Amino acid sequence: MTVRPDDPAPHPHATAAEVEAAFEDTKLAQVLYHDWEAETYDDKWSISYDERCIEYARGRFDAAVGEADLPYERALELGCGTGFFLLNLMQSGIAKTGSVTDLSPGMVKVALRNAEHLGLDVDGRVADAETIPYDDDTFDLVVGHAVLHHIPDVEQSLRECLRVLKPGGRFVFAGEPTTVGNFYARNLGNITWKATTAITKLPFLRDWRRPQEELDESSRAAALEAVVDLHTFDPTQLEDMARSAGAVDVAAHTEEFAAALWGWPVRTFEAAVPDEKLTFGYRMAMYRAWLGLSWVDENVMSRVVPRQFFYNAMITGVKPAAGK
Repeated sequence: MTVRPDDPAPHPHATAAEVEAAFEDTKLAQVLYHDWEAETYDDKWSISYDERCIEYARGRFDAAVGEADLPYERALELGCGTGFFLLNLMQSGIAKTGSVTDLSPGMVKVALRNAEHLGLDVDGRVADAETIPYDDDTFDLVVGHAVLHHIPDVEQSLRECLRVLKPGGRFVFAGEPTTVGNFYARNLGNITWKATTAITKLPFLRDWRRPQEELDESSRAAALEAVVDLHTFDPTQLEDMARSAGAVDVAAHTEEFAAALWGWPVRTFEAAVPDEKLTFGYRMAMYRAWLGLSWVDENVMSRVVPRQFFYNAMITGVKPAAGK
């Protein structure tokens, strides 16, 4: 596990004054929110580093890129979180070595710990995506998952990605919310949270209710989430930004329509009830349902529903070769 000793330490327990200040400082909010989430993030989002999530991460990469000459020698994950995207891509054979960066020291710490447990060759930096602390022409691949919507200046971060890429290198970002998809997903999540927390107040369902202090903490985190989620995207808008940043061979793709309509209420319900109530059988049933609906999205909905109505957007582009 390699991290610079002068990087800041995680700060998972923000004071009330810090939280208040974060509402006026989006980058402080990013650090406080993601440091708070870091140690529980994988459990919250059912993230793993086994075949299930390896297949999911590789599927997103393949959907964005198609055929590629693999493996890439060195890859960077921007806004790595716990390392979900890069570490699972590396396990699938996408890259030999990797570097993880995030504005949150807590997330970098967890990502490096996950990489160490997996035996992967990964180093890490606490870093701002708008000023990536690596030299020009360093990486063969830059990836990110659910990160661009947290960055104030998305186009500047894409310029930085192109700067640190070698000529001909590629970036791939997945898991970005579309504007339409975010509207229905957030509303479904809010309705589910209110319904679940109300119903579990009933005497015969109280053992399905998380302790009030946990629910209150989740509500405070949700308030900060409104500060850290800065953007939603139209797929065409993403393509335009990537080209404006200097990329070529740009393409955006979208996915999850029926799967998102199902998945957001399920995830919100799971966040509102005690973990011990969610049995292995339940989790597998939910996962199989999501797989089935994803198949419907890919094979049916993608042919009849405009791409901007799907929840997740992916964008890929290439750094022009030298002299072009």
